[in-house]
Amino acid sequence: MTTYFTEDQSVDTVNGRMGIDAGDRAAVVMESLVRHLHSFVKDVGITQAEWGLAIDFLTRTGQICGPERQEFILLSDTLGVSMLVDAINHRRPTGATENTVFGPFHVEGAPIRQMGDDISLDGKGESCLFAGQVRDLDGHPIEGACVDVWSDNADGYYDVQQPDIQPQWNNRGRFLTGADGRYLFRGIKPTAYPIPDDGPVGQLLDRLGRHPYRPAHMHFLVTAEGCERLVTHTFVEGDSYLESDAVFGVKEALIATYDRNSDDPATAWSSQYDFVLTRGSS
Repeated sequence: MTTYFTEDQSVDTVNGRMGIDAGDRAAVVMESLVRHLHSFVKDVGITQAEWGLAIDFLTRTGQICGPERQEFILLSDTLGVSMLVDAINHRRPTGATENTVFGPFHVEGAPIRQMGDDISLDGKGESCLFAGQVRDLDGHPIEGACVDVWSDNADGYYDVQQPDIQPQWNNRGRFLTGADGRYLFRGIKPTAYPIPDDGPVGQLLDRLGRHPYRPAHMHFLVTAEGCERLVTHTFVEGDSYLESDAVFGVKEALIATYDRNSDDPATAWSSQYDFVLTRGSS
């Protein structure tokens, strides 16, 4: 029996056109998408003008995308979708370090440095000693773990955002743990910075009365043979944007203590944080 489109039967009509060649997963995802999308449109009673604004917004979002900018991911970030997808795909047992969003500024192949090296190459910012241990859920240190770190500089920019200003690999490095599982390096106390807000996503945030800032954080990518890959940040305790991160990346367990370092005049701050990996696929 043919079902024609009506307001009441909109979901059944659209989903009823699904071809038999649609894969099982594609059918499940699209049927749910149609159901929720139509429910949303009916719930708020979208006007023709609002529908036009939405189409224009999505068009402009696509037009600003390029090799170095992905506005749709930024939109996903600011709506909390990126963090939700990350949370669903990285459920970990109690005691394991929590994941958070990867961010757009990681660069493959950062130099492997010696423990204790300084990754700040531009001489800007308040120096900070970062230290801790990589271990498993049973408390055993993990030897040979790669601790890949990166952060913004004192002005709130990553080196790839200022290739003509910052030295290459500024505030980046990889450190390989020894038998004790410990890592140690010097960098700077990170600073808060805004996500790119000169496009459609920035306009949306402004319309909603939201700021574009991320709280200060240090990025960590921790990998080890036989362990699940960990993508995370440590956030600076007391940062004013912790509870209003523009991309919802903050988890309470990832807020790190930054202590004034009175013993070493060359290093203003120190931050201790241990990473606990889960055994499994690397």
